[in-house]
Amino acid sequence: MSALIALAQHAGREIMAIYHSGFTTAIKDDLSPVTEADEAAERVILAGLAEIDPKTPAISEEAAAQGRIPDVSRRFYLVDPLDGTKEFISRNGEFTVNIGLIELGQPVAGVVYAPAINRMFWGETGVGSGVATLEPGDELASARWSPLATRAAPAGGLTVVASRSHCDEKTKTYLKTIAVADLKSAGSSLKFCLIAAGEADLYPRFGRTMEWDTAAGHAVLAAAGGRVMTEDGAPLLYGKRARGFDNPGFIASAA
Repeated sequence: MSALIALAQHAGREIMAIYHSGFTTAIKDDLSPVTEADEAAERVILAGLAEIDPKTPAISEEAAAQGRIPDVSRRFYLVDPLDGTKEFISRNGEFTVNIGLIELGQPVAGVVYAPAINRMFWGETGVGSGVATLEPGDELASARWSPLATRAAPAGGLTVVASRSHCDEKTKTYLKTIAVADLKSAGSSLKFCLIAAGEADLYPRFGRTMEWDTAAGHAVLAAAGGRVMTEDGAPLLYGKRARGFDNPGFIASAA
């Protein structure tokens, strides 16, 4: 986990250097945006994983977009080197580096780093979870970690986090069926982490997501006591090659 945290921080440094110096944007075949920062962070992470854990394959967003998807089975990584490219382009700070480890379809470890707002989250099944304020240039040894833990549902209603870029009509309809005290918009996998930190209670997502979008945040949330279920009540699983590694609709919750 320490190695994965260091790797996410390194990718964050690359991202922030481009964030501050200027960048160009291209549009991929799926009509989503990509920048030099996505590509630079991916190079750092894939090279690092090959050194840290050379026997475990990694599926990463930009490589997958170019058709480079390794065969995976029991154990593999899912990487989104810059989750929330739209947030990166709009410069609102709500983008993350995501590195998740999957075993037998389950997310068992994950790191989510938001380098623009200096928050690092980690979680590992059976080990624990934590959050620290960590700038891209900080010494990792100086980080002060606080444990993550989901909270019980507040009596006055739930705090719901929704996608800043993808809040659709189905989500709005679903929110009318539950007691909502507060609705927050947030980008990228930060939504999972806000629930893990006890700062929110529920994240419904019915639009399309890819496995690399959710694996790391899912792992952090699960290690903090939360869960992610599909609309039919089954656990959200990973390694869905037949679906092209996309996810069905899901609801992430504190318990």
